Amino acid sequence: MKQRTILRPVSFTGVGLHTGEETTVTFVPAGPDEGLVFVRADLPGRPRIRVCPGNAVDEKSGLRRTILSEGGAEVHTVEHVLAAVTGLGIDTLQIELSGREAPEPPDGSAAPLADLLVAAGIVELPAERRPFVVRRPVLYEADGVELLALPGPGLRLGFTIQFDNAVVGTQHRCLAIDPESFRREIAPARTFVLHRDVERLRERGMIKGGSLRNAIVVDERGVMNDEPLRFPDEFVRHKILDLLGDLSLLGRPLQGEIRAVRSGHAHNVRFVHALEREHAGAAELEPYLDRVHFDVVDIERIMPHRYPFLLVDRILHLQERERVIGIKNVTVNEPFFAGHFPGHPIMPAVLIIEAMAQVGGVMLLNTVDDPQSKLVYFMGIDNARFRRPVRPGDRLVFDLQLVKLKSRTCKMSGKAYVDHALVAEADLLSSIVDREMPAHE
Repeated sequence: MKQRTILRPVSFTGVGLHTGEETTVTFVPAGPDEGLVFVRADLPGRPRIRVCPGNAVDEKSGLRRTILSEGGAEVHTVEHVLAAVTGLGIDTLQIELSGREAPEPPDGSAAPLADLLVAAGIVELPAERRPFVVRRPVLYEADGVELLALPGPGLRLGFTIQFDNAVVGTQHRCLAIDPESFRREIAPARTFVLHRDVERLRERGMIKGGSLRNAIVVDERGVMNDEPLRFPDEFVRHKILDLLGDLSLLGRPLQGEIRAVRSGHAHNVRFVHALEREHAGAAELEPYLDRVHFDVVDIERIMPHRYPFLLVDRILHLQERERVIGIKNVTVNEPFFAGHFPGHPIMPAVLIIEAMAQVGGVMLLNTVDDPQSKLVYFMGIDNARFRRPVRPGDRLVFDLQLVKLKSRTCKMSGKAYVDHALVAEADLLSSIVDREMPAHE
C-alpha cells in the first residue's frame, strides 16, 4: 500500500477547546516519508514538532489533552486532528497552527476536520507505507486502566468506559477502522464532560473554549445540549476517537488490535511509549529482511570461523564503516543444545553475543584489503542485557552500528531481535589483528 497525503493546502479557523483562543489550522501536502509534522507558524523560525513517541509528553497533571513538544515549542490538544488525519489513512502531512497565543486545534470532534481533508483531495505517493505492526501482545496496566495490543490485520480498536453517571454508565464498542468506517462511525462523536466537573476544570484554566456547540455536557438527568446524541453510545465512540489520535503518536499507521478499558490521554501516551519500547528498532529493520548482501559462502571468504563456531548465516545489509545487519537461524541441531539444557533448549547468552560480534566482524574485516590475513579479537563487552530466551526455530536478527573506529580498534553498539522482540543488546570493543597463517609443506 502506498503512502498518502492531500492534493492541495486547506485552512480553517476556530476556537480551541481549552484555550478559548481563535486558531487557524492549515493542512499542507508533504512528500514521501516526511511523516506528520506540526508547524508553529505563530513563532519566530516556524519551529517544527514531529509526531513521534519521543515528542509525546507524559502528562501527569490531569490536563485532559495530548501534548507534543520539541525544541521548546509545544502544541496542545492534538488528538482530534491526529485522529482525523490517521482515520483517513493519511501518512505524511504538515499541520500549521497560528493564533494569538498557544494555538490549539479547534472543535470537539473530528468530523469537520475529516470533511476538510477529504475536500482537499487525498492522493497516493510513490513510496510504500511502513506500518507499525504489532507482532506480539503488549499489556499496559495502571490505576485500574488496561490497554492491550494484539497482532491482527488492519486496525481494530475496542474500548470500554465505566462512569458513575447513570447517563454515561458502562459502554463498549469495537470497530475495524478504515477511512469509511472512521467518517461514518467515529469522526462525528463529540467530546463530553460531566456537568459536576465543569466549574472545577474552569478553575484550573481548562475548557475555556468549551460550550454546548462543541461538547456534550451531561448531568444526572440527561444530556444538557439541544442537539441529541449522534449515537446511543456516542461517549465510548469519542473515547475511540481519542485513542486513535493518541496512537498516531507512534508516527506510523498502526496494524493490530487495541483493547482499552477506562483509559484516557495520559495512559494512552504511556501505552504508546510502551509499544515503542517493546518494538524499538525492530520495525525499522523491515525493509532489509528480504535482502541478501552476503550469503554464507561470501561470509566464509571474509571470516575465519567454521562449523560449529560460525554463527552467521547471512548478511542482509552492509554500509561500510557504519552499519551491518545479519541473521542467525537457530535450529534444534545446534551442538550446544545437547547440554544447554536437555529437555529445555536455550541458546547460551554468551553465544548470542558471539554471533553479534561475528556480524560486526564481517563489517570490520570488509574494510581491509586482505581479510583472509586478519582476525577480529574481542577486547571488551559493556552494557550487555539479555531480555528474552532464544530457542530452536528462532531467527536472530542482529543490527550493529559502528560507534568509533580508530586505527584498528573499534566500538560497536549491537542489538539482537527475534520476531521483532529485542532479546539482547551490548556494546562491543574489538580490534583487527594480523592472522598467523599456518605454514605449508
